[in-house]
Amino acid sequence: MYKDVYEKWLHHPNLDPSYKEVLETMDETEMNDAFYTTIEFGTAGMRGLLGPGTNRINLHTIRKANVGFAQYICEHGEEAKQRGIAIGYDNRHMSKEFAMDSAKVLATYGIKSYVFESLRPTPELSFAVRHFNCFGGIMVTASHNPKEYNGYKLYDEKGCQLVPALAAQVIEKVNAVEDELAIKAQPSEEQEKLITIIGKDVDEEYYKNVLSIQLNPDVNKENVKIIFTPEHGTANIPVKELYTRTGYHFVAVEEQCTPDPDFSNTPTPNPEEGGAYQLAVEYAKKEDADIILVCDPDADRMGVAVKSEDEYGYTLLTGNQSGAVLIEYIFSQMKEKGLMPEHPVMFNTVVTGDLGEKIASKYGVETEKTLTGFKFIGEKIAKYEKSGEKQYVFGYEESYGSLIKPFVRDKDAPQACLMLAEAACYYKEKGKTLLDVLHDLYAEFGYYEESQTSLKLEGEAGAKRIQEIMTGFRTSDMKDVAGVKVVRFEDYKECRIVENGKERELTGFTKSDVLKYYLEDGSWIAIRPSGTEPKCKFYYCVRGASFEEVQQKTNAYQKAWSWKVFV
Repeated sequence: MYKDVYEKWLHHPNLDPSYKEVLETMDETEMNDAFYTTIEFGTAGMRGLLGPGTNRINLHTIRKANVGFAQYICEHGEEAKQRGIAIGYDNRHMSKEFAMDSAKVLATYGIKSYVFESLRPTPELSFAVRHFNCFGGIMVTASHNPKEYNGYKLYDEKGCQLVPALAAQVIEKVNAVEDELAIKAQPSEEQEKLITIIGKDVDEEYYKNVLSIQLNPDVNKENVKIIFTPEHGTANIPVKELYTRTGYHFVAVEEQCTPDPDFSNTPTPNPEEGGAYQLAVEYAKKEDADIILVCDPDADRMGVAVKSEDEYGYTLLTGNQSGAVLIEYIFSQMKEKGLMPEHPVMFNTVVTGDLGEKIASKYGVETEKTLTGFKFIGEKIAKYEKSGEKQYVFGYEESYGSLIKPFVRDKDAPQACLMLAEAACYYKEKGKTLLDVLHDLYAEFGYYEESQTSLKLEGEAGAKRIQEIMTGFRTSDMKDVAGVKVVRFEDYKECRIVENGKERELTGFTKSDVLKYYLEDGSWIAIRPSGTEPKCKFYYCVRGASFEEVQQKTNAYQKAWSWKVFV
């Protein structure tokens, strides 16, 4: 089957010439992986390896997605077409080409578009949708994935990534496109006028809104030095601009400030991985810096390392830990300044650690959980904005993404960078580092060790194996993990909770392939296939009375929770 599709691509007259040579050099394994299936939307849109093939990101699969999106827009009438679509892109290979090609395909359907003149952060694309009152948006990015990847994310009129119900409508139309190779991005001269290039005016409005998040703009900034790296991506200009305007002392890792699609000067562009900090740590030691801030290529995620006494000189905080520090700082200052609304609500996900919720509760803030994917948080923001029932005060995920003010409806690293800098200065005046703040929170609420492991399984065989693993866990009656009793089990795909031997319905979530086990000691473990990578992910939130205890438990749980149980 896949060979027939391969042959069709190889000999199709409309095949982009750049792909023919790659196709001709494919071996059987490469051919199978490139054509055995059609690339699909996941938790963050469509993302995959660059290259020719139905299971790859390329001009033809992007065009197919754009035709489906265009038909979806047209169904909503002339007003939707006139409101148009904002389009942004990052530094990756083919990002600008895919963005301009998307605008051209939309133009052939009579749809306006606003395309950024050069690379911009994902949160600024979300902002632009709202700023221009667009019907939706497109962001061309593979976020934190390796250089071989690219991707395509769709946004609704609220600047939020499409939730499953809306995405399903687009996907139905995308799947109905029979021949992606037959699609041409050739608008007429009149249709070309529907494409508007945007830039500095939008930047300025975005900066003004980010600057509005400050709680202590006059905090003493003299004694804190920040090392900042955009990892060759889109955070470079906005974060530097924000720090310059607010007077923070920062040193940029210049080798990583060029928009290099090969990420030449970093082992990884992912702030969840230690390699992203290597060069920044060298800078930090030379400058005796207080904190290191690392943004991923599309600037929706931010990682932080804090000066410490450990062997490396700097301690990397997890997304759960940096989220906890932000929550403590923001909520304490809101309460002190009388800024806390009457019915405050914070959002995080079902695989986010528990410490943040404990802190929020101390300040009278309710926590609501969503599935993984910031679009679900954006959906909640819109719901309460309309009803007025609750007021948004913070949202974050364990995967290093947060949103402080919702003029953006996606994770926003420039906002996080500005607030972390302010928090570092505020606490230094009190003789504390951000690490000290975290340790104080542990002393108050108990110690937590949040970690994640993943099993990478590529290709058709890998996808099948991941499903086997999920089925194995789902159908097993797991009584304990490393001798600790399982007291509750949640299955988000089959919408059921099993607790005390009784089963009841799990409500409030879209069906999703996630399993979560709660243990008698207050810990939990979750498992889910990644929506953006060929991985099966395991999440651990382990609670104990000391660092030593949570580390020992984590090791025991990870060993017991091996996927090999179901080989």
